[in-house]
Formats: sequence, C-alpha cells, structure tokens
Amino acid sequence: MGFNRRTVLGLAAGSIVASVLPAAAETFPERAITLVVPFAAGGSTDLVARLVAANMSKSLGQQVIVENVGGAGGNLGAARVAKADPDGYTILMGTVATHALNPLMLKTKPYDPVTDFAPVSLLVVVPNVLVVNPQLPVNNVKELIDLLKANPDKYSYASSGNGTPLHLSGELFKSMAGVKMEHIPYKGAGPALNDLLGNQVSIMFDNLPSSSAHIKAKSLKGLGVTTKERAPSFPDMPTVAETVPGYETYTWNALFAPAGTPPEIVASLNKAANTALTNPELITRMNDFSAQIVGSTPEALADHVKAEIAKWEPIVKSTGVTLD
Repeated sequence: MGFNRRTVLGLAAGSIVASVLPAAAETFPERAITLVVPFAAGGSTDLVARLVAANMSKSLGQQVIVENVGGAGGNLGAARVAKADPDGYTILMGTVATHALNPLMLKTKPYDPVTDFAPVSLLVVVPNVLVVNPQLPVNNVKELIDLLKANPDKYSYASSGNGTPLHLSGELFKSMAGVKMEHIPYKGAGPALNDLLGNQVSIMFDNLPSSSAHIKAKSLKGLGVTTKERAPSFPDMPTVAETVPGYETYTWNALFAPAGTPPEIVASLNKAANTALTNPELITRMNDFSAQIVGSTPEALADHVKAEIAKWEPIVKSTGVTLD
C-alpha cells in the first residue's frame, strides 16, 4: 500500500504492478480512510460528508475520518487529494465548485477535474437558498431587490469562498436582478453563516442544508430557493425564479479518489458509499433539508462532471468571474 505514482511508474516490470495492486485491493481497507472536505466545518458539504462517512465506516470496517481542508474556494483540499497516493486512503468530497466552476474560473489550474481524479459516486444534489439576517428590513426577493436598487453598494453578501457555487449564485443574482452588492468571501459556509447570524453581513447565498435549521428557528429569513421548483422541506418558500425569471443554481456532492486508484478499490468505495445512502437515518436527514439522494456508478459520475462543465461554462463567461 506504500506505492505512490512515481514509484508505480518507475517499476520496470509491469507484472509487479499487476500482482501487487489487486492483492492490495482484496484486503482494502486495512486502516482508516481520510475523507477530505475542501471547506471549513459547518457547511453543507461538511454535513453531507459526516453523514456519509459515518455510514461508510460501518460498511468498510474501518473509520472514514473527515478532515476539513478549507481555502481557495475548495481548491486546496481538492488539489491535495489529486496529488495523494492512489491507494484509496485519501478521498475527496467534491462539489460543483471543485469539479466545474473553479476549473472554469481559475487562471492557474492546480488540477484537472477530469484527468486527475477517479470518480467514485455522485451522492446528492442540493438546493441553494437566499437568506438574510432578520434585521434586514425585507421579507421577500422583490423587497430585497428594491432595497438594493435604492441603496447601491451599501449592502454586502457572504459566500463560502471565491469561485464557489454560492459566490456564483450571488453574481448571477446581481446580473439578472440588476442590483449591486459587495461580495465577501469566507473559507467556508460555516464562518460565513456565523457572521450572517451576528449581522456582520446582511445577505448570503447558502446551501439549504446548512441554513435550514436557522430558517426554521427564525434566526435567519429564507427569501427563496435557487432551484427551478420549490424545496419539499420548505414548500411555502418561493423560488428566486418566481421573482427573477430563469434564475437557477444548485450544488452537488460526490466522492472522488486520486487518478490511478485501482478499479477494485474504487469499486469498494463505491459500494460503501451507495450502501451508506440507503441508511434510514441518513435518508431522513437528507430529506429534512431537501437534498436529493442519487448514488451512482463511477462512470455515471464521470459523465456528470463533463456535463456540468459544459453547462456552467457559458454561465461563468456571462458573469465575467475569474480567479487568480
């Protein structure tokens, strides 16, 4: 299990690789697995990761330990996994940010979302939501637009980081609604939510899972979900598109291993992940915040990533968002 890419590529006899990797796959896993979440603790991706990791641990017989590696809109954590040994012991909770948006926005790309990863499984699709601090004098999307137009550049909105789906949600909203507000990036949804709750910032586009409890407790106002249809867990909350026709964003969570991970190990991780998604408690939690459970083959996830890149490319170009 100590082989890294350089060691494997340097082996003169291909038969050695062929004999060692399947043998390793047969005993996988023999120790704990690190699941890298490329954002700070407390956000939607972190929540999904911890639910999935706990149930994968049961299936695999070894702990799946969540490690938060936040920063650079998810790029630091994703790049770490891309460069990790392809042995299945370091895997990534990827998102639309790490595997579609960031690669489209970044001037310098630390990894390739297609060639540097081995897809494992598409786990869930998650709505985003427009939330505001209760002290902001608005109760719906129209009132927010009117307030922003009457006070250009006075208000700011938070996101989980530059280039994230939440950042793009805000920029798309500004463009389509014809309003101005400053973007304040954080190292994850958790820190951004803390400042929103404390009224250091007034507005945020968040993943619905991490804001749902605050909306129910009325510590935040949910103005609208960003999907085409209303979220089942909040049937009375309108969509943003009901006020801004055509507006739509969302995110998703999926498992990836480094490129070169043996297919047998990918298959083991896929089986454990998809089994985790059948756990009744996990299903209940996901339903609570309207996360749509998927579970897929590695091949289906590979196709999904390519489709997402193709879908978001014209949107990213239209907003003009680029990242250094």
